[in-house]
Amino acid sequence: MKLHNAMWPGLVGKGDGPDQEPPISLEHMLDLTAAAEVNGRKFDGIDYFLFLPHTDPEASDDDLRKIADLIQSKGFSVGSLVAPVWPGTIGDSAMGDKEQTDKFLSAVKMACRVAGIFNEHGVRQYGVIRIDSAEFGVEKWREDPQASTAKIANTFREAAKIAADHGERLAAEGEICWAGMHSWKDMLDLLEAVGMPESLGFQADLAHTYLYLMGYNAPEHALLHEGYSEEEFYAAYEQMTDKLRPWTIDFHVAQNDGEVHGAGDHDKTGKHCPADDPNGKLDIVKCAGYWLKDADQRGIQHICWDGCMFPNATLEQPGTWNTILDAMIKVDESLK
Repeated sequence: MKLHNAMWPGLVGKGDGPDQEPPISLEHMLDLTAAAEVNGRKFDGIDYFLFLPHTDPEASDDDLRKIADLIQSKGFSVGSLVAPVWPGTIGDSAMGDKEQTDKFLSAVKMACRVAGIFNEHGVRQYGVIRIDSAEFGVEKWREDPQASTAKIANTFREAAKIAADHGERLAAEGEICWAGMHSWKDMLDLLEAVGMPESLGFQADLAHTYLYLMGYNAPEHALLHEGYSEEEFYAAYEQMTDKLRPWTIDFHVAQNDGEVHGAGDHDKTGKHCPADDPNGKLDIVKCAGYWLKDADQRGIQHICWDGCMFPNATLEQPGTWNTILDAMIKVDESLK
């Protein structure tokens, strides 16, 4: 299994606001990743965020090829891409009116274009394009859950057709902040409503899916409650992963301390923690194994670490990345 590092921790939750840290450049994120090494093994590649200031999604073909050259010069391939589907970027809500959903679909087309250039260049040979509903929070969704999920499913279905036409697959990110995707049961209902498993699947993240168990944004679907035993945890974990694993085509290794966290305009989401965080709730290797059974049969060729919203000081420490890489290697070895 190829081991990748995500580039978006240098961007998500960062900005120029009074309570925000500055973004970290793409080249510096690449250098931090390239410096990591554990017992002679290094990261194989990166997963890539199609978002300024790392990338202008509307950049010229030549500019995108230069980015591909930069990534390749650091010894990396590109795996999964994150489409800029959110309001304020290229896209807008998948649950919105026609103008909004048209923007959402244009963002997917744009991501497919970038993927095609990277594929032709040779820097990218595997991976998916990640999307979400681009509807922050669940309040509007709750006004009419059935109709809201149907609307998102229709948008996702059109997006999946676009991806298929470009030879790509989409992965819907399971995270409690996205309407219609905010619980394991609602995520499953949405995937089944789209009904295109060959073109649209699930992107599982260890940190985010932990909060699925706790039912943070959907108490009616909670599988665990505070004070649970280890036996109760793994029984619930198996129940959740058995439902979502068949749909899982992209996977993030991560740690979570059970807190809900946010920064900037990316609020109320699962808190990613360092791999060795003493408050971490997850046995990373054991939990990853539940998701990665028969991963090759679902086309998963790489796994990615997600350190979304790590403080810059944490990102700048070489030890952070060596500890992460060590955890990734252990996940990979457990699959053999």
